Amino acid sequence: MNLDRAVMAFAGLVVLAGAILSLTVHPWWIALTIFAGLNLLQASFTGFCPAAIVFRKLGAPQGTAFD
Repeated sequence: MNLDRAVMAFAGLVVLAGAILSLTVHPWWIALTIFAGLNLLQASFTGFCPAAIVFRKLGAPQGTAFD
């Protein structure tokens, strides 16, 4: 799995977790989904993605989106 796919998979996992937790535990867990969405939005404009930095340090092979 390259860097791009790892970041997208992680973002999808965070969004799903936030949605499920907000439905089953407490409605304020929707903030996790909102945070993930805002982070994806800012990464699309700036190219800065904290998750990409972490996955790169973990050894994920380089993709094309986060250079």
